Amino acid sequence: MARAAKSAPAKAEKSAGFHAVIGSDDGAVKEAARRLAETLAPVSLDDISTEIIDGAVDGSGAAQQAIYATINALQTPPFFGGEKFVWLKSASFLADTVTGRSNAVLEALEGLAEVLKLGLSGDTRFLVSAVDVDKRRSFVKTLTKLGTVQVFDRIDSSKTGWEEGAARLVEERADVLRLRFEEDALQLFTLFTGGDSRVIANELEKIDLYLGANNRRVTLEAVRLLVSRSRAGVIFELGSAVQERDLERALELLSDLLADGETPIGILLVAIVPTVRNLLLARDLLDTQKIPRGFNAFRFGDVLARLPEEATAHLPRKKDGSLNTYGLGFAAVHAHRYSLPELRSALKATVEANVALVTTGLEPRVILEQLLVKVLGRREG
Repeated sequence: MARAAKSAPAKAEKSAGFHAVIGSDDGAVKEAARRLAETLAPVSLDDISTEIIDGAVDGSGAAQQAIYATINALQTPPFFGGEKFVWLKSASFLADTVTGRSNAVLEALEGLAEVLKLGLSGDTRFLVSAVDVDKRRSFVKTLTKLGTVQVFDRIDSSKTGWEEGAARLVEERADVLRLRFEEDALQLFTLFTGGDSRVIANELEKIDLYLGANNRRVTLEAVRLLVSRSRAGVIFELGSAVQERDLERALELLSDLLADGETPIGILLVAIVPTVRNLLLARDLLDTQKIPRGFNAFRFGDVLARLPEEATAHLPRKKDGSLNTYGLGFAAVHAHRYSLPELRSALKATVEANVALVTTGLEPRVILEQLLVKVLGRREG
């Protein structure tokens, strides 16, 4: 929708009218770039004062044309005077690809860099947006040096502790919609969506429409009902059932995973063993350090930070040496459901199940079902 002409925002003036939105998260980059472009446009993105160059091209020839069109747009005064906005949109040639490494493209980018170094006129603002940028390139370094750069990188779910960053992203997006997640619901939603900003946005939109204006609280039941289940999410749910000591649900989820083709040894090592280990570590901490219940699972790292170093030296850590508190925090919330002797016996039982799976001819489903009954079953007395 068209807006009345306005002067350049203060941030644009401070950066000489030059902005860049880059990163590996395609959805987040496009969303942020569009939002910023609407702010920088003198009137609207459809107005004559705005020139958008499509940078999503194939081949070095098309890339050169897009770059030289950008240079021409930046050097051409606006029609009828006034302000001008130029957007090099979704530039695909800043990546480490055959096109991005082309000498012709690199030469054209050097020309664009020189134009930017000379400075834009006070009435011209420029935005470049791109995904999968090769940050080693001199042009990208020029972007960082001369402009205001926003970086949106995809969360790497293969790295230990990725859930913390993904959960923060979910909360930030949910806040915009005034949605409030229950703790367990937030954890499950995070696992189901895997830190993918586009998936997060789509699934939050479904929840938003489902709840309506009068109910903004997202429950575990709502997530299970509405959000598409991922492999990681189902595996998490099995671990969650173990934490909650819900044998019926654990057996049901085990059946689902086996029906989906998951290997028995994979289910054991990815879902059951880490959960039991975290429960044992958490219960031991709660008992030895006299930690009272009632803490927030997502803030369990703050609880651990207040403990003496020797009390946490044995806990699992990320590659950077910091404590991996995400799984441990949720285990700590539920650890009271088990006694310390029960958890020691449970960990021993997982080892025995592992041996049985790889050395005996017993039916794998039966081995895992017996393990769940042994670990989650209530002890008499």
